[in-house]
Amino acid sequence: MIAETPIRAPSQTPVDDAVLPFEVSALDVRGRMTRMGPALDEILTKHDYPAPVGKLLGEAIVLTTLLGSTLKFDGRFILQTQTDGPVSLIVIDYHAPDRLRAYARFDAKRLKPGQDSAALLGRGHLAMTIDQGADMSRYQGLVALEGGNLEDAAHEYFLRSEQIPTRVRLAVGEEFRGGDGPKHRWRGGGMLMQFLPKAPERARQPDLHPGDAPEGTKTHVGPDDDAWAESQSLFRTIEDVELIDPDLSAERLLFRLFHERGVRVFPTQTLQAKCSCSRDAVAGMLASFEPKDRADMVENGKVVVTCEFCSSVYEFTPEEAGVDRGGEASV
Repeated sequence: MIAETPIRAPSQTPVDDAVLPFEVSALDVRGRMTRMGPALDEILTKHDYPAPVGKLLGEAIVLTTLLGSTLKFDGRFILQTQTDGPVSLIVIDYHAPDRLRAYARFDAKRLKPGQDSAALLGRGHLAMTIDQGADMSRYQGLVALEGGNLEDAAHEYFLRSEQIPTRVRLAVGEEFRGGDGPKHRWRGGGMLMQFLPKAPERARQPDLHPGDAPEGTKTHVGPDDDAWAESQSLFRTIEDVELIDPDLSAERLLFRLFHERGVRVFPTQTLQAKCSCSRDAVAGMLASFEPKDRADMVENGKVVVTCEFCSSVYEFTPEEAGVDRGGEASV
């Protein structure tokens, strides 16, 4: 005998730093929704990024949680962009099941008022890597960044690589509040929705551009499935403020969207800002350098290493770094 899923009202209590999986079986849709508060604020404020850079990095973090939270093993999901834009590098490291760290490299001289995420990224590529651990092969997907934003890149990736009808929404903003608490903090939210019908032909997407195929080559451009068309129509009504509203629970937002069809939620997956750096790990990294390089690192009688992710500072004496008192590095 199969127990029935209990039907209840959506929770009114907002939950931050969590991913909420959901399903709308009447529309053959499954997805995930991320709400981020303190963890996102901790990552962004440690570097004191300019607001536009912080917003872009926040969007990349939210996208990473939507994708990385699907890992069913103790591995890592790494999202990285390398571009010619003012923000030349972004790295997000998600260590399943819940640890996040991130940083961005940017040229302050190239930042201009009014630049959106697409302008900050410019052109280059976005790489998504799944690291399954030692003695296991890595999987990497690449997608070109050609003047669009991270939502555009995610859509292109799923169209070309996964071939699953997918929609993604990302939102990041700064919250300003009075009172005795923090007056400024970052918030983020996002949603990923996929069309997964039992009949695969229902999920067929339009053919990709034929490229160098002979003129007159026919491509498939069929109409959207009715269920997927309805799902996308509802999805397009989501506003940024709904995704980051600290007083609106994720369950309430899902109910707003899909209450007529019925939406089922699953246990949340928590998130935390936690770097994997340590003094021992940094010491091991120093030991991997050539002796001459270690000797060149000594300044003012010590070797100082700053973690790019969390800004933690580690200091070593020359001897601890493998450099003898004469300034030569020991092997």
